[in-house]
Amino acid sequence: MSVCIDLLRHGETGQRSYRGQLDDALTELGWAQLRAAVEGREWDLIVASSLQRCAAFARELSSARGLPLRLDPRLAEYHFGRWQGVPIERIAEQEGDALGRFWADPVAHPPPGAESFAAFHDRLGAALDEVAAQAGARRALVITHGGAIRLLRCRVERRGYGDMAGIEVPHASLHRVCWPVSVAA
Repeated sequence: MSVCIDLLRHGETGQRSYRGQLDDALTELGWAQLRAAVEGREWDLIVASSLQRCAAFARELSSARGLPLRLDPRLAEYHFGRWQGVPIERIAEQEGDALGRFWADPVAHPPPGAESFAAFHDRLGAALDEVAAQAGARRALVITHGGAIRLLRCRVERRGYGDMAGIEVPHASLHRVCWPVSVAA
């Protein structure tokens, strides 16, 4: 048995780097992107990353539609270690080989000082397990981050994690995943 969950990436923050767990605010464009993305769509509950680029819009949407909201820090973006906040162009210039290895195999070649991929995988999996159990037959919206959506899609679609870099996840894009629910005996 599985529960279909809509994953929504946060909107534009105006930053051009691996933001990771830096707590950026949305730009006006980011707010507009998110409002347009949810127009005409319905959900019964919202769960969001506790980082403000997700949480602020989740609060607005929850309030406007009278929906229950839960913020979950496990839905935060991957912590990119020393690369967090550094423009990707600079990383490519200074550590191009390491960047290429990371894109090809993020499990074996994480950024220097980064969160372990196993920890990222496990915390996102636990968060989605809880969302699926909470949702049941209700329609759930999870507002999270690009890297989180890429990992969750690879997991559900049974793709290698080296495919993450090739999965398009534009700002304010929706991605439906059918998450397995464990049934108690």
